[in-house]
Amino acid sequence: MRLDNLLRISLLEKNPLKVSFKRPWGFDRRGYMNQPLKVALVSPYDFASPGGVTSHIQNLCANLEQRGVFTRVFAPVSTSSHNLIPNLIPMGTPVPVPTGGSVARISLSVWLADRLRKSIETENFDIVHVHEPFAGALTLGVLSKRLRNNPGIVATFHSFEGSGLYQIVPNKLLQKYFQRLDRRIAVSSSAKSYVSKYLPADYDIIPNGIDTGEISTTTPYQNLLDDKINILFVGRLEKRKGLKYLLTSFCDLKWKFPNIRLIVVGAGKMDVESQRILGERNPGDVFIAGSVTHEEKLRYFKTADIFCTPATGQESFGIVLLEAMAASLPIVASRIDGYRSVLDEKEGFFTNVKDPHDISEKLSRLITDKNMRIQMGENGREKSKLFSWSIVTDKILDHYLSLTSILNADHFRPVD
Repeated sequence: MRLDNLLRISLLEKNPLKVSFKRPWGFDRRGYMNQPLKVALVSPYDFASPGGVTSHIQNLCANLEQRGVFTRVFAPVSTSSHNLIPNLIPMGTPVPVPTGGSVARISLSVWLADRLRKSIETENFDIVHVHEPFAGALTLGVLSKRLRNNPGIVATFHSFEGSGLYQIVPNKLLQKYFQRLDRRIAVSSSAKSYVSKYLPADYDIIPNGIDTGEISTTTPYQNLLDDKINILFVGRLEKRKGLKYLLTSFCDLKWKFPNIRLIVVGAGKMDVESQRILGERNPGDVFIAGSVTHEEKLRYFKTADIFCTPATGQESFGIVLLEAMAASLPIVASRIDGYRSVLDEKEGFFTNVKDPHDISEKLSRLITDKNMRIQMGENGREKSKLFSWSIVTDKILDHYLSLTSILNADHFRPVD
């Protein structure tokens, strides 16, 4: 690769508007690509089911398209109305598989690998960006053979103590697939630490992104805006999310602060212990919203006064923390690795894991001090801007452009 192009690549993040590649896919004055780079995003997870990886890919796809990148998503999908999902090429039907205290909806159809590779080769993608490459048959299929069009291969590792394939699949086979990656990204230091235990290599940390502007145009739920202080929980109703510890804390606090309300947002069935706590103690003012759309979730963030997430572990990155920060909410979060990579005590409080008494103590401080809530919320709002999708997309695009293979003259295509 020529030195002048390497220098331009290194300057891309600092000032993308002033960078011009001596290649067909330079940038115009608006920062858009003047020749379409072609990127295939591959996910192992059900693209019709809400989740952190799916949300990440949807936002990355949209932001790449805004920059003039031709983008397609290859993923399994459980709905027949998949044609309503932008840029999606459906690949099989997912099945639920228990993993890491959760349930992953992935495709186990190994015979789809040939179809996927043929689609990538026929469309002549410059970059194949695989998310969680060892989480399902679809992503493994991309790496099982070398692609004839020789695209650059990028992988993003999202999970922390999630996939069990690292323990099941022989390391020799993992290494064979792993060596086909040209770039490796982890969304946090905890995700990097986890995958490095099994596949040591150089990983660049590029965090999840957030649309920091969408919350500003969101309206709260007026029926929940009264004299009560709203404490918000958002997450799937799984044991590892720690809802029962927050419920215990809320029941204790309700005696001291009758003007508080707990709003629970998330899909799934509440665990038996959480149901028992509510049934026996009957605190009142617990609003169960259940499964909601993204827009409805934002409205609950806008309605809340405090955000609390008592997860017990296996969180690689606290995207819900960023959403709360963007909504100017002070945060009470368990002290786990995935959250520590996002939050510090300017934006909220950490609590001991599985400790309702510590949760109560931290919530009490915020309930009784409105100025503290406002200040922490403002600090969080400012910090969330560092994780805007615009910044995150530029970092990922920098990785795409730095790959030697896509700067090879053999990959140039005429404009259609």
